[in-house]
Amino acid sequence: MMNNDDMRNRSRLQRIARRAMLERGMVPEFPPEVFAELDRIGTAAKPEENVRDLRHLLWCSIDNDDSLDLDQLTVAEDLGGGAVKVLVAIADVDAVARKNSAIDGYARQNTTSVYTAAEIFPMLPEKLSTDLTSLNYNSDRLAVVIEMMLDAKGSLQSSDIYRAQVCNRAKLAYNSTAAWLEGDGPVLQSVTAVSGLEANIRLQDSAARKLKALRFQLGALDFETIQARPVFEGEELKDLESERSNRAKDIIEDFMIAANGVTARYLADRKFPSIRRIVRIPKRWDRIVELAAERGTNLPAEPDSKALEKFLLAEKTADPLRFPDLSLSVIKLLGKGEYVVELPGQSASGHFGLAVKDYTHSTAPNRRFPDLITQRLLKAAIAGRTMPYRDDELQALARHCTEKEDDAKKVERLVEKSAAAMLLESRIGEQFDAIVTGAADKGTWVRLLSPPVEGRLVSGFEGQDVGNSLRVQLVRTDIERGYIDFKRA
Repeated sequence: MMNNDDMRNRSRLQRIARRAMLERGMVPEFPPEVFAELDRIGTAAKPEENVRDLRHLLWCSIDNDDSLDLDQLTVAEDLGGGAVKVLVAIADVDAVARKNSAIDGYARQNTTSVYTAAEIFPMLPEKLSTDLTSLNYNSDRLAVVIEMMLDAKGSLQSSDIYRAQVCNRAKLAYNSTAAWLEGDGPVLQSVTAVSGLEANIRLQDSAARKLKALRFQLGALDFETIQARPVFEGEELKDLESERSNRAKDIIEDFMIAANGVTARYLADRKFPSIRRIVRIPKRWDRIVELAAERGTNLPAEPDSKALEKFLLAEKTADPLRFPDLSLSVIKLLGKGEYVVELPGQSASGHFGLAVKDYTHSTAPNRRFPDLITQRLLKAAIAGRTMPYRDDELQALARHCTEKEDDAKKVERLVEKSAAAMLLESRIGEQFDAIVTGAADKGTWVRLLSPPVEGRLVSGFEGQDVGNSLRVQLVRTDIERGYIDFKRA
């Protein structure tokens, strides 16, 4: 018989996570040949010819508080008259993790790092992802730099991509950086320690907000969802903590969206193929129209991102407390993203939610295999070399990466649900306010407003659809399977 400490122990969640990895065809452990290859890699890659030296710039990283795999650095330069040059440096992972190596083979199999509440399963060995290919503080590293010239309104005037050597001058975290930018916290010591960095980050913040405003004019969708992050005290699970967007996260998000667009166009201009990230026109637009009508807004019968964004903005202003629930409902109805190949002369679908036509994943090669593929394509295009992948190989990889990303998300969700089941098992019989987040033949799903936990509605689901609000009662939890069952109260 397990005691309460065993039931809420991190090690139990780790066992659940590893089992889920195997069930989804993902490999939780690096094989011996990867470690043998690692033993032959001693230091970070050294600069070659035609690699610029940009170590003097005020580069900084902004990431999660506990992130060790740093994929990107950013810096901005005031060009006068409101114009800004934005530089995004992406870790040159390919310089160490070579195509067709044992390390590459493992990364190709899982295609992504898997971040569970109990344990992280990195796509690349930590000797690389948190050290030799990570843009660590005060470390000279090779990078692929995406340069963007923005006018006073945030419109892209010109761009370039090249290889460079960079050095991270400050390792910053989202929450503390956002608190400072939003006026809720002091200037960070790591910022004031570097002359000129405070002004530079404020310049980055201003440029990012202009980029975002311009995307919204084109019909980008402004979502706000609540992520529940398990909080451990030692090895024991204590709580679920809600994570929300903030100004610091927006800097990185807006710069990365812009950089991904530049990358896609750079490859297209040089007649190279690319793996695009797309969200197709939503299949359940009719239900989005119904949700808007229930709130007094008439949306067009055909999918229209500008009209949807106007509706979302009005709802966010009118009811900010419940806006994350509406966001989640719309996200579910938009459908999942996928990877597709765009060959030279062809045209792939755009990204409906971002209101961009040209979009690839390129900014996280330590964490996502599509980004590493894109980096190899970019480096070949920069150097004028032949393409490192055949067209049919890219097509197969795009399908595989879509499947494994879906598998990874299911592993992460299972462990989140197992953690939530641990916390709720003593509250069976209690009632909660909830919102319907999924409704299909296979079942109806709801998310509690507090704590932000999702589970299945096993009774009283007749007539329910995504976006409906209701009162539910907790009837069962199953930690091993991540089941949390409710009935309508």
